[in-house]
Amino acid sequence: MEINRSAVQKILYFPLTRIILGLACCLSIAILGQQGMMDLLHHTALNGTFTDLIGDTLVAVLVWVIYRTLFKIYEKRKITELSAHSLFRNLIAGIFIGTLIQSLVIYVMYVKNDFYVISVNRFMDVLPHMVSIFMNAVTVEILLVGIIFRIMEENLGSYLSLILLALIFGVIHSTIPQGSVVSAVGIALHGGILIGAAYMYSRNLWFPIALHFAWDFTQAGIFGAAISGYTLKHTVLTTRITGSPYITGGYFGPQGSVQSALFCLITAIILLGLCHRRHQIRKPFWHLSRSGQVNSGAANHLG
Repeated sequence: MEINRSAVQKILYFPLTRIILGLACCLSIAILGQQGMMDLLHHTALNGTFTDLIGDTLVAVLVWVIYRTLFKIYEKRKITELSAHSLFRNLIAGIFIGTLIQSLVIYVMYVKNDFYVISVNRFMDVLPHMVSIFMNAVTVEILLVGIIFRIMEENLGSYLSLILLALIFGVIHSTIPQGSVVSAVGIALHGGILIGAAYMYSRNLWFPIALHFAWDFTQAGIFGAAISGYTLKHTVLTTRITGSPYITGGYFGPQGSVQSALFCLITAIILLGLCHRRHQIRKPFWHLSRSGQVNSGAANHLG
């Protein structure tokens, strides 16, 4: 009986099991909740922008609640990665870095005469999009970083997990029409390496959430550019983008440009350097096993 109990524990707390159960619980409940809300909103006079806003907010809140509840019980620990400690600092840092990088990407296009401002619009019209983009960032980063990357890193170490996260982002966005190798590399560096490094540095999801939000909103909401082939109905600036897809990102948007990949890589290297100084790099389980150490995360789960 003891052997069977031990075997069940090993399966239940196996990293892949934890990832699958975490994703399944968060996604299934969030999707059901969103569908129920959309059915109710369908009978109201709200337009598509506000129904999308409500739906995105509901999904983010449900994913946040389910994640905190599930892993607090499942892993028997405090959910420090969503702690409000240093919340303001993490949000400001993420917004600053995301806005700065995206502005530099657009500036290169401007210098190359590939970016033109046609008009300046009311910021109030963009607010619903801004909230939706933030809520989407919350959902995506909890699922991809909070569940997938965090659990992989506990077992495979920081660097291999960063590579796998980048591949996941690249594969997800490879289905977008008219993508290219450059655009795939750009989104892998931003969505995988940079976002993962931001989490490693802060050990808090609010930093990568804010970075993700600022990147997307600056690109699409402020500069009016496409993001993964999708454009917003209302933007702060009405713009026209022309030129080489290597500089503009083409159909994919500026995040698929050469300079985007370069700026993201430089920023990720800086963050990883800071992680080394702060001893935030985690080693894979086989390295810990050889050195006689125990993976504290796995030990907590199996203890």
